[in-house]
Amino acid sequence: MGSSVITSDIQKAVSYLKEGKLTVIPTDTLYGILTDALNKESIEKVYKIKKRSPDKPLLILIPDIKYLNFFGIKPSDREKKLLNHRGITVILKIPESKRRKFQYLHRGKNNLGFRIPDRKDLIDLLIKVEKPLVAPSANIENYPPAKNIDEAVKYFGDNIDLYVDGGEINDAEPSTIVKFDGGLNILREGKTPREEVLKILGEAY
Repeated sequence: MGSSVITSDIQKAVSYLKEGKLTVIPTDTLYGILTDALNKESIEKVYKIKKRSPDKPLLILIPDIKYLNFFGIKPSDREKKLLNHRGITVILKIPESKRRKFQYLHRGKNNLGFRIPDRKDLIDLLIKVEKPLVAPSANIENYPPAKNIDEAVKYFGDNIDLYVDGGEINDAEPSTIVKFDGGLNILREGKTPREEVLKILGEAY
């Protein structure tokens, strides 16, 4: 490797992320490629190095509900409950007035998935960066997610500016993805089982 840096200190990523650089960091599920969600150029780089289908939106990590203000989104009480539980990805509709601005993120879907991660060091990082971060898994599309930094480096080499080594991640479950369209729609049952989602909501469906 040439220009890339490897560290075990997640807080070193703050300055990189503030500058719109690309980082690989362990999230609350898998290793992810994290960069500034408000930086269009950085987002296009993520699509390029992942060889990601251009019509697939990226997941966005936020530390707090108020970060949805960047996107003009006002979540419902039920959506807030699931986001605040941490670790659940909630699909939210982008207001019409913001759709053109964030086309590079929603890729024509007019929805975006948001998650408050269930991991304190990652929330601390997000607060310090003061921006929402995209966090797709650290792999080339249709290849297995990187379980460690060596695998991530093999995928991306110097296309990533900073790698944060959090050790081996084995048998990690992806997050549960939910969407409210009339009723509760669980698009993917992951770490948080359906029964727990219903319990958090305190509602029967």
